[in-house]
Amino acid sequence: MAGFGAGTLAAKTLRREPGRTRRMKDLAAGPVQVGNSLAHILIGEPVPTPDQVRGRLSPEYALCCGKEFVRREAKLTDRTFDRRDVVKLMAAAGTTGLSARTMWPGAAQGAGAAGAAAYSPAAQFDLDVSEVEFRRNAAGRMLMARIYQPKGPGPFPTVLDLHGGAWNRKDRHAEEPMDRALAASGLLVVAVDMTVAPEAPYPACVQDANYAVRWLKQKAATWNGDAAKLGIYGSSSGGHVAELLALRPRDPRYNAIPLDGAPNVDATVAWVATRSPISNTFARYQNAENHHREGMIKNNKTFFVPWETIHESNPQEILEREEKVTLLPLLIMQGALDDNVLPEVQEKFVKTYKAAGGDCEFHLFENSVHEWVAEPGPQTDKARETVKAFIARQLKA
Repeated sequence: MAGFGAGTLAAKTLRREPGRTRRMKDLAAGPVQVGNSLAHILIGEPVPTPDQVRGRLSPEYALCCGKEFVRREAKLTDRTFDRRDVVKLMAAAGTTGLSARTMWPGAAQGAGAAGAAAYSPAAQFDLDVSEVEFRRNAAGRMLMARIYQPKGPGPFPTVLDLHGGAWNRKDRHAEEPMDRALAASGLLVVAVDMTVAPEAPYPACVQDANYAVRWLKQKAATWNGDAAKLGIYGSSSGGHVAELLALRPRDPRYNAIPLDGAPNVDATVAWVATRSPISNTFARYQNAENHHREGMIKNNKTFFVPWETIHESNPQEILEREEKVTLLPLLIMQGALDDNVLPEVQEKFVKTYKAAGGDCEFHLFENSVHEWVAEPGPQTDKARETVKAFIARQLKA
């Protein structure tokens, strides 16, 4: 639930006595017996005692409305709340931009359910950038998450960034320019480290990413995010991981890492946007062989263990095998000069995805190599705008 004003009163249910409810529109009829705080009126939580209210109101709410609360305490203790009281507290909250989660800390889950703030690709926000521990992998390394949080009322639509690096290197910093550009338009962007192949082969990094989706659904409200239409941005090998998550959101191998406190949260997402994804793993390996790129050959052989998994985890072959998959809205951005992931290989995947019934936007960027977005320029600017426009369409869908 975003910051609210008088217009948000309609169609909420008030809890009075056990088994009895009253609609918000009935406030017009006069005093009603309801809960002890405005947040309870808005989110319909069970009514606490006055002592509980004093102990649980957030400091921000107390600062804004503390005097009003003291003046009304006798009335609240009697469990009576007049519609004029509602209007006064609503006005106090609205003028300070307080959200439901600010007034009543326990409302974070309800706030997410109410929907994210309207997203405009042209918007501009300052950012708070921070880092938190994500999870410790089997190799003993603490994987980290980097959070790009817009400064504003929110809650903001949420994006998970999965880095590239040929499955063998790089981390959460890999796509920082893109992450910052997306977040500055009003998106909560969270980039996570993933296990690299020298630590553990496939499917370890896919398991990390699957866990990250579930973890972010649980945590997004902490950073003023809304995960109702959570999506993924993936680059190169991170795009390959993103495609696997999209195609197989409930694969038990990928869901192998339990999420404490939220065992029923799934790894489904609403959309996937990619730059130079490895949509055909075996074709990319063959291309490395043809160009005698020993480093890339080694990267593949380190990651795909046993070797047969290069086919089992190949998005192109998954579709050709007609596996039961989920087909999400998918964006693929491809450099026309990419000699790492060949444009014709990508175009074949796009055709196969569409033939299977999927919605796939394909954009070919002229004069652009595999990692063209790493350098400033018109095509990099175009890529950022393409991603933002795609996300805007998915959020409106």
